[in-house]
Amino acid sequence: MSIDLSILIPAKDEAANLPLLMEQMADAFRDARTTFEVVVIDDGTTDDTWRVLGELANRYAFLVPLRHRTRRGIADALGTGYHAARGRVLVFYPADLQYRPEDIPRLAAPVLEGAVDIVTGAKQGRYNKAFVSRVYNGLSRKLFHVPVHDLNGVKAYRRDVMDAIPLRPDWHRYMVAVAAAEGFSVAEVPIPLYPRHAGVSKFNAGRIPVGVLDMLSVWFELRFGRKPMLFFGTLGAGLFLAGLLTGIVALLMRFVIPPYVGFRPLLNLVEVCVIVGSVLFVGGFLGEMVAIQRAEMLEVRRRLSDVEGSALAREADAVATEEQREFLS
Repeated sequence: MSIDLSILIPAKDEAANLPLLMEQMADAFRDARTTFEVVVIDDGTTDDTWRVLGELANRYAFLVPLRHRTRRGIADALGTGYHAARGRVLVFYPADLQYRPEDIPRLAAPVLEGAVDIVTGAKQGRYNKAFVSRVYNGLSRKLFHVPVHDLNGVKAYRRDVMDAIPLRPDWHRYMVAVAAAEGFSVAEVPIPLYPRHAGVSKFNAGRIPVGVLDMLSVWFELRFGRKPMLFFGTLGAGLFLAGLLTGIVALLMRFVIPPYVGFRPLLNLVEVCVIVGSVLFVGGFLGEMVAIQRAEMLEVRRRLSDVEGSALAREADAVATEEQREFLS
């Protein structure tokens, strides 16, 4: 059966939230014509999450439980859910019930209708991390020029968006920014935020510097990932030029400008500029070779995807033809 919507839910120690979450999922789609499944990824939990998922799977046919035996993070959980999901549209939703399932149809509707590739949920209401979230989203909008207010909330997106997202730890926060840079269209809808139903937040202050470094990594990847020589070569050339000019000044001071004495720090500066500039140039060349290899791999993936799509289309045509023959006979 064709599935319209796959809801991906990473769950870390969420046993107390899952029964009510599944009940609300069933209520949210009870009268909807949208076919859906809920893929819950147990990400190395230490409570009874996996046992509870097994019990709930016997009650709800739409539930697909998956498991990581050790904690691998949200990005890996979304990747695992993506490979298991059958829906043409994916939805990232947390398990803590701060977002209610009743809002999922409204969030996913523009993507299901084909009006946009990604829809993010703009938080409406008070929440504990408001200051950190405002700083994070403000910096993200400045760096990535994405026209949405909340990059790290719930979101609905087409399946092929995942092909453009590097599955690196914590990079799920920048899924929208990376996808927008790849040409996918982005929109947002307001989504109410509620107090957490049970459990405790996994966020702590130690995640802030990690988030900032990830943000810089994503920015560098989007800006120079395809042309690393643009960054390393420019920087290396600038240092080479600085070393050359410094060397000229040192020679003038030693042989032309009285009192004809050398200045040792200038010689050291020349050495540093030339050596570091050379290293940056070598890094640029190596980066270019890596970029070429990655481009070739992406092209291979694209062609394999096209071949797989063609095979599925031929299979569907064969099934349709066989059904027509049975009908006519």
